[in-house]
Amino acid sequence: MRSLKTQRRDARVIFDAGLVASDPELLIGRRLQIDGQILHAGERLYNLANHGDLYVVGAGKATARMALAVEALLGERIAGGIIIVKPGHRVPLKKLAVVEADHPIPDQAGINATEAIIELLRRAQKTDLILCLVSGGASALLSCPVVGLSLQDKQQTTQALLNCGARIQEVNAIRKHISRVKGGRLAELAYPSTVLSLILSDVIDDSMDNIGSGPTVPDSSTFADCLSIIDRYGVGTMIPVAVTSFLKKGAAGEIVDTPKAGDPIFHKVQNLLIGNNQLALVAAKEKAEALGYNTLVLSRSIEGEARKVAIDHVVIARDVLWSSRPIRPPACIISGGETTVAIRGNGLGGRNQEFALAAAIEIDGLEGVVVLSGGTDGTDGPTDAAGGIVDWTTIQRARDQGLDARSYLERNDSYPFLKTVGDLLITGPTLTNVMDLRLVLIV
Repeated sequence: MRSLKTQRRDARVIFDAGLVASDPELLIGRRLQIDGQILHAGERLYNLANHGDLYVVGAGKATARMALAVEALLGERIAGGIIIVKPGHRVPLKKLAVVEADHPIPDQAGINATEAIIELLRRAQKTDLILCLVSGGASALLSCPVVGLSLQDKQQTTQALLNCGARIQEVNAIRKHISRVKGGRLAELAYPSTVLSLILSDVIDDSMDNIGSGPTVPDSSTFADCLSIIDRYGVGTMIPVAVTSFLKKGAAGEIVDTPKAGDPIFHKVQNLLIGNNQLALVAAKEKAEALGYNTLVLSRSIEGEARKVAIDHVVIARDVLWSSRPIRPPACIISGGETTVAIRGNGLGGRNQEFALAAAIEIDGLEGVVVLSGGTDGTDGPTDAAGGIVDWTTIQRARDQGLDARSYLERNDSYPFLKTVGDLLITGPTLTNVMDLRLVLIV
């Protein structure tokens, strides 16, 4: 039987394999090639001799690595551009300006950088080619509220939606409708230039209108949808009056909705998906099998309340441990997707840390079980941790230090709990973002 130390090390090795497979520089190299003057982008070809200037713009947690790959490929052909990243997520670039801005709550730095991108697109000519790099995080980083709304309006709205546990698709629907650049409006600003968007997915179904709030993608949501979301979660009193008033005018037809499918502005736009959560799951599965584990991939689309999803994973772990079903030990259960957390307390943590803490409570004393839950971006909530890695001794170690795990869970205070017992998962900025990767190892 493997030692606990070995089992915990294996979990980290398997998780890291998922990160390597999600490297944006590697993924762009697979989807974008240059042959003389011909740029190959997926199944499409672009003759650069027929284009004027080539600009690169974008935003997201992974865009620095994406930009690095684009610069290596296109070099001096790039006339300039701007990308927006989280603090600590920049890399040295030669042709592009890199701006750091706050996430998940937008700030003035993000607005200033977005306004600079808007001005660049307004100057672009019909023959120019715009490369747009989009990854998770762009919804907050690429931020410029519509005329009449303030940064504070946008901040307050975003915070209310994140706190209530709304699904990211619902949060983004409202973000798109109060933005000058999201929901296809960046493509509208770039028109009639040619736009090639390279998109790294961090959403459940890879729907490109939800990745980074779809700046170059037709928007499937409406003003009416936004009002329904606010009603569904009962956050009307937490949303600024200026925002709800704007949305109501849109629903009444007094304001033009976001660009929809079939709009001519998208005729010269290619939205190319370069990677998703599935790549991380496949790599994790292969690494687990190489380490001698029988593997079961549950799904790449798991969502729901983090603590409830954790219990579901542990139920399967018990079946494996006690009855060798649905697979025999040594086993590695793998899942992807993105859970949510409904804020009940004033603690510090994130969805992966909350998952790990809830799982730790459920596997207390269940010898042979290790659980890892981590964000592939290296950041879980407003913390420096990617998530947590817990085992059947975690809760006993906590008791030995006088900690009550359930009280920490109830106040959403997973970070200090996991830090105290030494079970935080720390990776630093990974410069990728393909949602979460969860592992349950049973021996």
